[in-house]
Amino acid sequence: MADDGTETGGFTAATGHGPAPGGGGEGNGRAAEVSVAHQGLLQIRRLTHQGPGDPAGVPAPWERSQPVRAVALVLEAAGIDPSAVDVSGARTATGYAVRDGERPGTVLVEWLGPERSGAALGEEAALKRCARVLERHGWEALLYRGPRRRRYLEVEAADAGPAVRGPASSR
Repeated sequence: MADDGTETGGFTAATGHGPAPGGGGEGNGRAAEVSVAHQGLLQIRRLTHQGPGDPAGVPAPWERSQPVRAVALVLEAAGIDPSAVDVSGARTATGYAVRDGERPGTVLVEWLGPERSGAALGEEAALKRCARVLERHGWEALLYRGPRRRRYLEVEAADAGPAVRGPASSR
């Protein structure tokens, strides 16, 4: 996958930093691809899980090494819309956007949209929905308030150790 979230061959989950997935009327095909990829992720978890508990609720080593892709796949598979950008980099759709976090193994999930779209008005509820989905899939998601009072999630594998809770925490 390219840094902007665009596909470089094969299936890539939408990170919210590339063009809208399934553009050109391929919505049903995209949904099928997402479903197959998500089922594959769950199968990897079952095959690599060691120890007690539900293997579907524990991120696999593959996910830990590529958390942006893994988190984006979980969100897209849950039916949450990704944001998107056009070739000039301007936002064209409101939705989640996933990028690397400041610490290794962490990612940030933001709720972004086109200028004057009102994305900020619904970001808290949307991010809380994202957090619930991620937590069911074994990710710890902490809601923070960042620059310009915009909210975001810091996400890491739930059993990767305690998350750093900085002064920006909105909890």
